[in-house]
Amino acid sequence: MCCSFRSFMKRRTSTSPPLPKYPKMTPGLTDNSLAAPTLDTSAQPAVANGEDYSSSLSDVVVVGAGPAGLMLADNLVRFGIKTRIVDNRPDRTSTGRADGIQPKSIETLRQMRLAEPLLRKGVRIYDIAFWKSTAEKSLHRTGREIHYPPVVDLLDPYILLVHQGMVEDIFIDDLSERGVEVERSTAFVDLEYTPQNNRPLTINCTQDDKTPKSYGARYLVGCDGAHSMVRKQIPDSTPVGASSDAVWGVLDGVLDTDFPDIWSKVVVHSDELGSVLMIPRERNMTRLYIELKPGSIETSFKERHTQEFVQKRAQEIMYPYRVQWSTVEWFGRYQIGQRVAARFTDDDQTVFIAGDASHTHSPKAAQGMNTSIHDSWNLAWKLNLAVRGLAKPCLLQTYEQERKKIAEDLINFDYEHANAFAAGDPAALAANFTKNVSFISGYGVSYDLNVLNVRTELSLGALQSGYLLPPAKVTRFIDANPVDIQTDIPALGQFRIYFFSHNVHDSMSFLDTVSGAHQSRNSYVGRASAAANASNTIQPPLAATHDQFVCPERYTTVSPLFTYALVTDMDRNNFEISQLPPFLRDSRWTLYLDDAADKDTRKQTCLDKWLGGLADGEVAVLNVRPDGYVGTLKKWADGSRESGVEAVKWMDGYYSQFLHDA
Repeated sequence: MCCSFRSFMKRRTSTSPPLPKYPKMTPGLTDNSLAAPTLDTSAQPAVANGEDYSSSLSDVVVVGAGPAGLMLADNLVRFGIKTRIVDNRPDRTSTGRADGIQPKSIETLRQMRLAEPLLRKGVRIYDIAFWKSTAEKSLHRTGREIHYPPVVDLLDPYILLVHQGMVEDIFIDDLSERGVEVERSTAFVDLEYTPQNNRPLTINCTQDDKTPKSYGARYLVGCDGAHSMVRKQIPDSTPVGASSDAVWGVLDGVLDTDFPDIWSKVVVHSDELGSVLMIPRERNMTRLYIELKPGSIETSFKERHTQEFVQKRAQEIMYPYRVQWSTVEWFGRYQIGQRVAARFTDDDQTVFIAGDASHTHSPKAAQGMNTSIHDSWNLAWKLNLAVRGLAKPCLLQTYEQERKKIAEDLINFDYEHANAFAAGDPAALAANFTKNVSFISGYGVSYDLNVLNVRTELSLGALQSGYLLPPAKVTRFIDANPVDIQTDIPALGQFRIYFFSHNVHDSMSFLDTVSGAHQSRNSYVGRASAAANASNTIQPPLAATHDQFVCPERYTTVSPLFTYALVTDMDRNNFEISQLPPFLRDSRWTLYLDDAADKDTRKQTCLDKWLGGLADGEVAVLNVRPDGYVGTLKKWADGSRESGVEAVKWMDGYYSQFLHDA
């Protein structure tokens, strides 16, 4: 069970050394109003409530500094959660490993305002070429496919190719700006449950010189790979699945070749020798996955799978085209295994696993790193609310419910995809890809109905509970900038509440009623905001220098828990911000005009795409989770006060399922 909010408020809450912070929530709430936050750029004290930020006590300890661990730690630190991240490696990843970032992951990094360095440096793949050789016919192209056909509504319809270390670097650098460093050469050993303590977990590690080191924490998350030591601490969490006999070699390097499709993603199959997957990479490099077919004496022993042997096999499969390496940056081998851990958390919801610790599969569909960081994306905001005493126990329970289903969906897809790849059947491979293209992109990853994803009364356009928001273009009222509405609000751990109306004046009674209720303690949402306000006053989000350019304080003006937004197709000249209810006046950066259909991926307005249209006089309300998934939505026939009262009760009913209000 979560601690009470009162007892939580007595605890130390700082996360790192002195740095600017945002926003400091002003204490002293009255019964009828919520204090507006103000930007505080003063230094954060190194000691608060008697607990030094550098002590061995943490809210969360993350084991493993790969993409999953770094994504989790970076979000938690941003939210203001005292987080420690340890890794048994002495250095960060410098070459190789995972390489493909899918469209949904690009969007997620946009929401974190971290995408630009990767977009600038990476290679974009828009198509796939299929090649084949048989005993009767030498290597030849059998077809081409668009990688992401228009059937999937994508803002970024490509895979972005960069090596794993580049992805890790953006998180490491962001953490460093916030005063948090990875503790390297530190290996997790085991844990002890000490429920009587302020931090109920004691986490035991050893450093490189075998010096033992222990940390106290409220939560432990293992992002420590396929052989996870943290997973072994969760009873009955054994991975379930199987391994293939197939062994693959992987090479990153600069090629000297006359092969014509080197800058496309290429699938090559030789009936006799196996397959090659060729992918262009940053800095003029190319990655080759080379199948080392089982069955022959020369490929039966892993010790014979040297770099030279793998290069020779690639040359044989690619014949008659010349393939030589000017340089080789990284070489590796792997055996395909498709497994999902039986459990992702312990009975007490205090120990979790994410990334490869919870699921493994083949790398050829570029899903591993993407699925792993979205495990952490799902878990981070839930842990933030749990640490703050704002979450009911059922909220953390949704992590395993949601992410285990995705891991199982991924394994099922990967099994079909790997078999089609190994069979060398371009038609079967293309059919498998087409069937799963939405899932592969990340936009088709959906969650079942639960306390967070509540069935709507009717189908409203493209929006469905448990699904992501599709891209839509609108104009930001305050500065007339065209923006992508689904990414315009940065990731701050907040729920987003959108209101939709054709005529703002006709909806004013509805909006006034909601505003009054949500800015007082007369509604559950208002009381939850007050509790979050008090928590954030003591344990504020932790800013970095570059946040000056994100200006997160624009989105926390009303509440640290909710960002409010209004979408209307009313003419900009027919209303003023000053005429809106207080919670929308203060949310001036999230007022949107639905007048940019010409810039949309489908040439649709937001109202049409998201809601399937809106009748005159109707008002719609959309609740969006902090990770960008639709929670629930509803329409009202008019903008009256009575409809506003119903909307307040409806939102109270939704949020009271998983949030504490005091």
